[in-house]
Amino acid sequence: MKKYMSDLIVTANEQLNNQYFLLKLTSKETLPEMLPGQFAEVLVDNSATTFLRRPISIHFVDTANNELWLLVQKIGDGTRKMGEFVVGQSVNLLFPLGNSFSMPSSHQKVLLIGGGVGVAPLLMMGAELQKKSIQAVFLLGARSKNDLLELDVFAKYGKVYTTTEDGSHGEKGYVTHHSLLKEKFDKLYTCGPTPMMKAVAAYALKNNIDCEVSLENSMACGIGACLCCVEDTKEGHKCVCTDGPVFNIKDLKWQI
Repeated sequence: MKKYMSDLIVTANEQLNNQYFLLKLTSKETLPEMLPGQFAEVLVDNSATTFLRRPISIHFVDTANNELWLLVQKIGDGTRKMGEFVVGQSVNLLFPLGNSFSMPSSHQKVLLIGGGVGVAPLLMMGAELQKKSIQAVFLLGARSKNDLLELDVFAKYGKVYTTTEDGSHGEKGYVTHHSLLKEKFDKLYTCGPTPMMKAVAAYALKNNIDCEVSLENSMACGIGACLCCVEDTKEGHKCVCTDGPVFNIKDLKWQI
């Protein structure tokens, strides 16, 4: 898929809570095709400690308004600076990068499991599934109800279940403890903290369920040049930014 380096204009910067914000960006031109699971590299200007672009999952593409959405967590200086972007500001993006989630068959029962900012690529995936008349089910985990993001938006594209570590919303515990997993699913997609994804992968392998994970390795360049994001797979070392970020768990060495 063709990559673009473009200056987009901020149309909204919505602070979801003290840790997360939603950036909406548009272009004078029609935005290019993007697929669920892909990401963008964002140039952050005027940050004394941020020299490289920041990799951010593509959260959603609003074709009606020609907007690209990025769900961002304030982790370091770069993402905190992005949280200060204002409406009308020009932001340079390299996108869309990486591969994408594969589409299930129309008869398959699908579960999308996300934790923290890892819920980001799952919204677009749910929207794409809906276009194909495939019912998505979301299982979203967080530390507390205050850390659960955009539940009303996710609910537009599928049934939403939640877990919180403190029991303040949904079932108490981790996503892999949820009673929903007693049901039979044909396909799992997951993104979030590595321990969570490994636990989901272990569950999928144990129950013989096809599962794809979106890895969150540090991706400094986004084009496979810097080798910062290398993951050890059964076929050798692969760059997450170009060979991924989406991998089938059967290709990873997590369970060896």
